[in-house]
Amino acid sequence: MAPPNDSIDTTISTLISSKKDNFFELRNGKLSVKNTPLLSEVPNNVTFKTFSSVCQSSAAPLPLFQRAQSLSFKGGFLGFTQPKPSDRLINSLGKFDGRDFVSIFRFKTWWSTQWTGKSGSDVQMETQWVMLDVPEIKSYVVVIPIIESSFRSAIHPGTDGHMLICAESGSSHVKASSFESIAYVHVSDNPYTLMREAYTAVRVHLDTFRLIEEKSPPPLVNKFGWCTWDAFYLTVEPAGIWHGVKEFADGGLSPRFLIIDDGWQSINNDGDDPNEDAKNLVLGGTQMTARLHRLDECEKFRKYKSGLMLGPNRPPFDPKKPKMLISKAIEIEVAEKSRDKAAQAGVTDLSKYEAEIAKLKKELDEMFGGGGDEKGSGSGSSKGCSDCSCKSSENFGMKAFTKDLRTNFKGLDDIYVWHALAGAWGGVRPGATHLKSKIVPCKLSPGLDGTMTDLAVVKIIEGSIGLVDPDQADDFYDSMHSYLSKVGISGVKVDVIHTLEYVSEDYGGRVELAKAYYKGLSKSLAKNFNGTGLISSMQQCNDFFLLGTEQISMGRVGDDFWFQDPNGDPMGVYWLQGVHMIHCAYNSMWMGQFIQPDWDMFQSDHLCAKFHAGSRAICGGPVYVSDSLGGHNFDLLKKLVFPDGTIPKCIHFALPTRDCLFKNPLFDSKTILKIWNFNKYGGVIGAFNCQGAGWDPKEQRIKGYSQCYKPLSGSVHATDIEWDQKTEAKTMGEAEEYAVYLSETEKLFTAMRDSAPISITIQPSTFEIFSFVPIKTLGQGVKFAPIGLTNLFN
Repeated sequence: MAPPNDSIDTTISTLISSKKDNFFELRNGKLSVKNTPLLSEVPNNVTFKTFSSVCQSSAAPLPLFQRAQSLSFKGGFLGFTQPKPSDRLINSLGKFDGRDFVSIFRFKTWWSTQWTGKSGSDVQMETQWVMLDVPEIKSYVVVIPIIESSFRSAIHPGTDGHMLICAESGSSHVKASSFESIAYVHVSDNPYTLMREAYTAVRVHLDTFRLIEEKSPPPLVNKFGWCTWDAFYLTVEPAGIWHGVKEFADGGLSPRFLIIDDGWQSINNDGDDPNEDAKNLVLGGTQMTARLHRLDECEKFRKYKSGLMLGPNRPPFDPKKPKMLISKAIEIEVAEKSRDKAAQAGVTDLSKYEAEIAKLKKELDEMFGGGGDEKGSGSGSSKGCSDCSCKSSENFGMKAFTKDLRTNFKGLDDIYVWHALAGAWGGVRPGATHLKSKIVPCKLSPGLDGTMTDLAVVKIIEGSIGLVDPDQADDFYDSMHSYLSKVGISGVKVDVIHTLEYVSEDYGGRVELAKAYYKGLSKSLAKNFNGTGLISSMQQCNDFFLLGTEQISMGRVGDDFWFQDPNGDPMGVYWLQGVHMIHCAYNSMWMGQFIQPDWDMFQSDHLCAKFHAGSRAICGGPVYVSDSLGGHNFDLLKKLVFPDGTIPKCIHFALPTRDCLFKNPLFDSKTILKIWNFNKYGGVIGAFNCQGAGWDPKEQRIKGYSQCYKPLSGSVHATDIEWDQKTEAKTMGEAEEYAVYLSETEKLFTAMRDSAPISITIQPSTFEIFSFVPIKTLGQGVKFAPIGLTNLFN
């Protein structure tokens, strides 16, 4: 629960301020921590100021302010001054060499991942934080680029070991030359305590977000759910959803929440009839230049009639049709890529490619029923409605559909729908709604030059964004969400979040634009979805976390689950799964300070489904899948989910163990990813062989390293679990003896606290889960340890 929202004034704060000498010192071009050199050759225009000297008061809750002040001797702020004002300033913070670091950087606009190295020159562009190992004092230091005034910052690599900071406003109209607190540094002897203390200090200083401890996550965090994305992509419609939920119920696992993903909205392209929905969309990409032309559901949902799926005469539905449509759309995508490749190779006559594409598109249109009216879809009359009068009726549209779902599937607590932060991928069509919307061209920060080529970015730049004026952000979100709430939707998955930096030139810059939008989103969330009903996605950048998480309490910590490599790498089915886990585990180090980490959905019949299931079992978040119709592994799912649709959830969020923090579990050919967490009666370690892929700085993409895809050996010990990170777990870490259970090999044995580590060998794309349960002596030689249900992973 959140502490009381007490504030504190300057007089009280001065009395509370720590009188201890600060652990950091900047002198003669050297930043030291506890008298140990950390950064050398620090330019003389760089400053260090203690936390207490900069943050003398705060509107943060009193307990948080007191906590930050009591630890203020462990941290402080870096700043710099340059002679000429600019909207984008880059400055060295100093250099380091031969010191291990772990960091998080943006490999796409919206997605971040882990990176390690030993020098300031090893960090990647758009790094969100850097943690340095300082074994000389048995401690760790984190450097966090933050926000000051209208500027946000990120860390970039420099030459000769230098680490740079880049401060940018995102608008040529907003310039500065001096900063006193553009980055925060903090030290601790525990890397997990370090992150919690550091982000507490930043929270108290900025007062633009709230920590996860101050908020409640949405109720679905404890439940099992189904998302429609991989099952239907953009072909999603009521009959398909109904059949999907029914398949789970018939299999003995009724979803407790449903996410209706992209495909339910009223979107079209600029050249289309402004009152008609875009037709025959299937794959992600085809909709990325489209915009909202109305704020309610599209025709295929509007024409749903109450009771349509409940009676004995329900319309026919072909469960094979979605896969057929998706398969044909993939053929079109492949043909278009072949055409583009030929054009890049200098081929001038592309007529044969165009003819093939036209033929395939005609075939797709015929599969839909011709003309895009989707005959036989099971959604009701193919003619549909020509006006919006039915949307206010109890008997039609989304309201009738959600009511029927809940009537028939009693355990279905929550129904969420997807939308982009700007409304749709391409925003809101000007003149189509009551909102002021303007087509704004996209301008990318040079900091994104080092990121991976991304179809979504290409398409958004191509189509620009129909941006609702930030003055109307409150009205924008309330108009969408109040309607959704009235028709039975209990929450939203907000995606494509980090587009605002593309369009901030004429809106005061990226910080000011973000503040307006996130304020409107937060207000609507509090009003319409009980303050918690939101999953954030495509948001893994510090702008969002530092500005957008005042109300939002849950979000994705990994890239999308890819069932295969979209670029056709033959190893992709396998190595992309390990990459996903690395994203999630290391991103949780910082994102878990703001939000409940969500490890994303997966498909239960995938080749690596069990690999994913093992990680979801101990991640501490919800479990949900994106299974296609008929594509379920119920035996696997029943190792994750109770019959009532709730899950045996860990009580923390999973994090990498200390011994693999500064390692590369993706392509160093030796490191097993180990993640730790707690249960009610013990601790868990998940050991995953994720080797076989990773980021290539030269090629600027994630690629396969097949030579690393091999068995690995390592060890596990009870002390790998950070027992002191949860009050209720601390005493469990003091046990003299543990019962140890291995979920995959089904072994049970005992181990003393000072026993030797347990040796393990893990095959590629496999795992083992170790449960360490303290043994209690009950008297008369009887000992007891509650292992739990051994038919479950967790």
